[in-house]
Amino acid sequence: MTIRVIVGVATFFDAYTVLAIAFAMPQLVAEWHLTPKEVGLIIAAGYIGQLVGAVFFGWLAEKIGRLHVLLITILLFVAMDFACLFAWSGMSMMAFRFMQGIGTGGEVPVASAYINEFIGARKRGRFFLLYEVIFPVGLMFAGLIGYFLVPVYGWRAMFIVGLVPSVLSIPLRWLMPESPRWLASKGHFAEADKIVTKLEDEATKRGLPLPEPTPRPVDPRATAKSDWRELFKGIYRKRTLTIWALWVCAYTINNGMITWLPTLYKGVFKLPLQTALAYGWTTSAFGVLASVACALLIDKVGRKPWYIAAFVIAVIPLATLAVLGGTSATQILIFATMVYAVLQTIAFSLYLYSSELYPTRMRAIGTALGSAWLRAGSSIGPAMVGFIMAGYGIRWVFAAFAGVALIGGLITALFAIETKGKSLEELSP
Repeated sequence: MTIRVIVGVATFFDAYTVLAIAFAMPQLVAEWHLTPKEVGLIIAAGYIGQLVGAVFFGWLAEKIGRLHVLLITILLFVAMDFACLFAWSGMSMMAFRFMQGIGTGGEVPVASAYINEFIGARKRGRFFLLYEVIFPVGLMFAGLIGYFLVPVYGWRAMFIVGLVPSVLSIPLRWLMPESPRWLASKGHFAEADKIVTKLEDEATKRGLPLPEPTPRPVDPRATAKSDWRELFKGIYRKRTLTIWALWVCAYTINNGMITWLPTLYKGVFKLPLQTALAYGWTTSAFGVLASVACALLIDKVGRKPWYIAAFVIAVIPLATLAVLGGTSATQILIFATMVYAVLQTIAFSLYLYSSELYPTRMRAIGTALGSAWLRAGSSIGPAMVGFIMAGYGIRWVFAAFAGVALIGGLITALFAIETKGKSLEELSP
């Protein structure tokens, strides 16, 4: 529980930081006279930084361990959150958001691999996703802060609120043990056994039943040297390409929409700032509710059927918006919220699914490279909205997103595997 809480605190503020720029943006547009293309590039800069951070820190976590990387990444994104307070132009904000994204991009996938390596097979989906629900809660909290503080104290309030608790979470990292699975993969069996014994003793003291250990033959690959090229060999090639496609499809749509909505409501439909922020928060709140439902049900439904259904369902409101033309704020609020909520169940659970697809020797790098495509999709989405709106109008934004959702559903149906109820070792030799 301590591990989940400590990593969860950092994940909460990673999520908060990701969306803070969206709720600061309506004021930044007015203060710095930003064009739609500049808005898209500022939002995209953070996600490009996350792509770089995911690749680099995912690789580093296989070399030096999960905990060392988690400490480095939180220090980096806290430093850049502070720097954002002193941004003086669109270009400076773009640079600071890029650097902050590097820390955020490394933090979340490594934390996800770390948490997954402590969980058993039977309720892995529920346990892990109830931790991951913290991410959409962080997004919703960003909306609340934006609604109440930005109109009164200005856009810098978004970054100040995210800074204080993030700083307080740094010393908590020293209370966390290293992943015993990672230690064992490096041949540090005594240290791994010591951590597992301590966790078992704590569970026994709390009266929790311990499952009987399942003997497994020692696979020489379990302690093999990490090699990223294995992601593209044997059974892992199809898994890697499939998970990359799912990350891109889900996040191109969701982050393309959620980061633009407050600016869209205020700039296009001329809503008051507080109303625009309230509408953005409403969409985030429904994403949290859908995520909780997914966390409670996905171990029963399974990953593959859930993802197919979510992608297909998302096509309907997106196609409806394309036909109707997105001509009113209320119309967009209703249908965009439907899309965001259903696709958020995919977006936030892909960390779980990615971690299940790879063995310990490449779980962090596999999850990180997969989530790098999250960052690619999150960069493409906001930039795509800006360019399509400027050249063709908002109707075609939703038409393009409907096509992306349909592609995601087809890829899942044809190539994804089911992982529910199986141990990590059983899934990935």
